[in-house]
Amino acid sequence: MSTIKKYVLSVLVENHFGVLSKVAGLFSRRGYNIHSLTVGITEDPEISRMTIVSIGDDYMFEQINKQLNKLIEVIKVIDLTNCQAVYRELSLIKVCASPNNKLLIMQIANTFRANIVDMDEKSMIIEITGNEDKVSSFIELMRSYGINEIVRTGITALNRGNKLEN
Repeated sequence: MSTIKKYVLSVLVENHFGVLSKVAGLFSRRGYNIHSLTVGITEDPEISRMTIVSIGDDYMFEQINKQLNKLIEVIKVIDLTNCQAVYRELSLIKVCASPNNKLLIMQIANTFRANIVDMDEKSMIIEITGNEDKVSSFIELMRSYGINEIVRTGITALNRGNKLEN
């Protein structure tokens, strides 16, 4: 029996129209869910890096890896699942803020090294970055104040040290 776990892939792809759609379609056709997906241009404007997080078993992961490597636009697939890597996520949280709780919310944000990026008389937008657990913990603390909106980027990651991925 296979164990279900979270897999993290860093995928270097050619930076042109339709590549994201092909990668997402690969997951969709096989019935695999993408837990999170971040994409951005690398130091080379001709190459983009996708950080794809999926939850499944070893067989599913092996199939994803094989299928990604078959795509012409895919330059390299790096498995970061068990690597020493730096994982980060960004979230913006719009919290209800009254004169009675603004200072307390600001203190909690400061403890988490989060930034207040917008504030009016009834709400605050807080920016937080960190690993997935840190962001989730902060969001759970903010729920008691009332959350109006949340947006999360999903995980982005790089191998530690001076080992290059491309």
